[in-house]
Amino acid sequence: MANEETVVHVTHETVTKVGGIGAVLHGFFTSKSYLDAVDRSILVGPLFTTEGPVSDRLGPDGEVLYSSVDGFLNRGYGPAFRKIESYYNVGIVYGRRTFVDAQTGTKSSPEVLLIDVRHMSKQPINEFKGQLFEEFGVRSDLYEDLWEYEQYVRLAPPAIAALKALGAAKESTTIISHEFMGMPTALAAILEPCCNFKTVFYAHEVATMRRIVEEHQGHDTMFYNVMKQAHKDKLYVNEVFGDQNCYFKHGLVEASRYCDHIYAVGNYVVDELRFLAPEFETADINIVYNGIPAYQISVAEKLASKKKLQQYCENLLGYRPDVVFTHVTRLVKSKALWRDLRVLCSLEDEFKKQNRTGVLFLLSTEVSQRNSRDIHNTESAYGWPVAHREGWPDLSGGEASFYTYIQTFNARSRNIKIIFINQFGFSQRHCGQRMPEDMEFADIRKGSDVEFGQSIYEPFGIAQLEPLTYGGICVFSSVCGCLGFLRDVTGTENVKNAIVADYTNVGGLEHADLEDLLQIDWAVRDLAEESESQKVAGEILARLPQSEAEIESLVQTGYSLAQNMSWDVVVKSYLLSSLQKTPYRQRSNGAFTRA
Repeated sequence: MANEETVVHVTHETVTKVGGIGAVLHGFFTSKSYLDAVDRSILVGPLFTTEGPVSDRLGPDGEVLYSSVDGFLNRGYGPAFRKIESYYNVGIVYGRRTFVDAQTGTKSSPEVLLIDVRHMSKQPINEFKGQLFEEFGVRSDLYEDLWEYEQYVRLAPPAIAALKALGAAKESTTIISHEFMGMPTALAAILEPCCNFKTVFYAHEVATMRRIVEEHQGHDTMFYNVMKQAHKDKLYVNEVFGDQNCYFKHGLVEASRYCDHIYAVGNYVVDELRFLAPEFETADINIVYNGIPAYQISVAEKLASKKKLQQYCENLLGYRPDVVFTHVTRLVKSKALWRDLRVLCSLEDEFKKQNRTGVLFLLSTEVSQRNSRDIHNTESAYGWPVAHREGWPDLSGGEASFYTYIQTFNARSRNIKIIFINQFGFSQRHCGQRMPEDMEFADIRKGSDVEFGQSIYEPFGIAQLEPLTYGGICVFSSVCGCLGFLRDVTGTENVKNAIVADYTNVGGLEHADLEDLLQIDWAVRDLAEESESQKVAGEILARLPQSEAEIESLVQTGYSLAQNMSWDVVVKSYLLSSLQKTPYRQRSNGAFTRA
């Protein structure tokens, strides 16, 4: 990489880790390979709240160097920032945030630039919106009433101005738009006449396709079969599923074709981007997978963590399970949690025959962390998390809906039970007195026998593979992007640590035409899920270790795989090679041409 390489990451996860993008940023900023290659990293995003003291602006590991919203006007930055604030009528917060890998000790402190765009002047933003339409076909008039769209469009012009003020507007600067949120800033960078920014769209998903998959009753069973056939027929999403321009994310993602380069976190994401429009067929798209943790433990350590989980189950339900299943995830439709129950239903019959017991610790919530006092009160009042009640501080609406399925399963099953922990933080403080005192989140990763992750839409799926390095058996869907990375490492060889569930297999419809495939509904998917869940159950039974020697084998194989799928590998083998070859566009007679 050239000296003074600067990478600007535009995202909504500048200060707090919300989901996958936050995990990616943490992986980059604690990767020695990234830190050796990139001289300067800057996180850019909107300021979401002005509440609280200035010390909280950049999170618990942040250092504020300038904040006009708090009257903290550092003289070193004040003059340049005040001009921007005055012209755009915005507030600026600038400083650093520290990222640390607890296992390796690797640490870095990238810069953070937040802009309060709530009261932005109309003239400059309207001018920018006009440019977005004239140059890129982005129609802001369709989405101006949506703050989720509006705030990121408003962010773009002052963000570019602030980067100039920070001396970050150079040819060696790459602006990475993490998902649709950063696209207006990337487009503003392309429009900038005096700077040769390089621009990258980092596709952590394709929002248009996620919406179709989640809303259609056929889910992934329908969509990926249709997309495959549509590609053969040279058809694109608007022709197959109707005009998508009413969806605000679609317009911004489609404009990513104007970026110098596109990164995709998985193989299916590449296919989904190509399905957006004909222009993406020739777009410069490279896969940059997500990384997974790679830490080595002994069999004794794994068994010690499993013992804690077994003790927790005994404290809650009165028995020590032979097999510990886990699923750590967000409570959203794309995670297809009902598929876990289908697999467990098939396993229940076999466990009865073998006189085996099991438990699924399902960690999932759709709200913020509950207060510890509330959790301890619900535990003493009615036995949380074995029993739940609708309403705060326990079940939210979506949690209550899903809990009815868990209740039905637990009422019918004898040898396998599900414990639904709708709380962030896997410790006694956060989860009640019946959890072992020395329990920590790492234990659910280390002690798990089987981790589920059979999503209907999963661009990569870091969480599905987190127990891999500890010898866990990971069960995930064939549409998960992590499968491509695993295949890169293992080739066509099947490994005992990974079970791939193919819910897109629709039997006799392999040679159906597009119209027939579009008719795949709940009933067809239900049959596919029933068949595949039985296969998955059989694979789990065949692979569960029967001795410490087999546990040792899983631990060694899992760690070896994880080493080859770590963040350092991702940075070295995928990210840096893509950054090095990213050209930039130059404007010529009003058109964008690749340099």
